[in-house]
Amino acid sequence: MAKLLVLHGPNLNLLGTREPEVYGKTTLEQINRDLTALAQEFGVEIDCCQSNHEGALIDRMQEAMGNTHGIIFNPGGYTHTSVALRDCIAGTSIPTIEVHLSNVHAREEFRHRSLLAPVCKGQITGLGAIGYTLAFHAFLEDFAKRGLLTTED
Repeated sequence: MAKLLVLHGPNLNLLGTREPEVYGKTTLEQINRDLTALAQEFGVEIDCCQSNHEGALIDRMQEAMGNTHGIIFNPGGYTHTSVALRDCIAGTSIPTIEVHLSNVHAREEFRHRSLLAPVCKGQITGLGAIGYTLAFHAFLEDFAKRGLLTTED
């Protein structure tokens, strides 16, 4: 069975109330619930975690080595600052898709550069909560190609 880790970085526990004009009104609980339902539908094991602490995110990624086939990661503000998270993604070799609810490229200049994107499989930005769903479906394709699931033609 394919296993997917969903990591939510700092301040994402405040989704739904924190700057809804930027991040939308969908809560973190709703995102996790929707992803869990998709995972059940497609026979994927899923683990959703949130932390406001860089070290805890790194610990969780390292714990996933050897038993997780993909990571959906919204690193929040760490996107632009964390060499440690970049090195962890590169070092674990677990395919990772970076997700952002807002379009970071249409916001403040300091948000335009991701230190993580160069070591990620891809990046989805600016599509709101559906970005997580799109990342999930991208991993379904990847898992099928790797023989981790069976798909009907």
